[in-house]
Amino acid sequence: MKVKFLGTGTSTGNPEIGCRCEVCTSNDKKDRRLRASVLIGVNGKRILIDCGPDFREQILGEEFTKIHGVLITHEHYDHVGGLDDLRPYCKLGDIEIYSNKIALDSLRARIPYCFNNHPYPGIPVLHLNEVASDKPFLIEGVEVLPINIIHYKLPIYGYRIQDFAYLTDVKHIPEEEYDKLKNLEVLVIDALRIKEHLSHENLEQALENIRRIAPQKAYLIHMSHQIGLHAEVQKDLPENVFLSYDGLELEF
Repeated sequence: MKVKFLGTGTSTGNPEIGCRCEVCTSNDKKDRRLRASVLIGVNGKRILIDCGPDFREQILGEEFTKIHGVLITHEHYDHVGGLDDLRPYCKLGDIEIYSNKIALDSLRARIPYCFNNHPYPGIPVLHLNEVASDKPFLIEGVEVLPINIIHYKLPIYGYRIQDFAYLTDVKHIPEEEYDKLKNLEVLVIDALRIKEHLSHENLEQALENIRRIAPQKAYLIHMSHQIGLHAEVQKDLPENVFLSYDGLELEF
């Protein structure tokens, strides 16, 4: 499996518009974060998790080959705002989108021109697939297991593929979902900032979940400028926990 972090930032991205803090003005490229998304290669298939407003910029440098499925965690704009930019990939085949009913209903309302009875030429051809959280499903032979997560009060999905799990926008993981997260090689998990937040884990809460889930390695995602400088924060993390950064590639 190969995983590339296309974006590792929160909804505003880093630098945040109008901010002159030490993170937003940092010269370290690891402090510059586009909106959160990963591209996974597994068993010859390519799977995208989330497709935010920076997708076009994120994907331009990647090989132009078929995307076999798009996993949507939830309907917030920073996770779905780039779906229209999938249209070039429709030359290689229709795009299959997977998520829960809440997210899919929101997509139908947000980009109705993709789903009306008489679509006009040139629009992205997207097929919405509602998937339940109580059993795995297949994307062209690749097994995907949804993980229920609570983002403030909104039920959203994380996803497990083989020994990799991706959990963004986490505030609470229901007790019964932890069994789905056993024996991970790599866990990617939300850690918005140092201070407590209404709808996201802070760094301390993310580390608590990492200790409980006990993956071999964990990578933090969806970070705001309030997380601090990449180089400084990394020094204080456990040896198996890492700040992700845009462009980071894993192979395992």
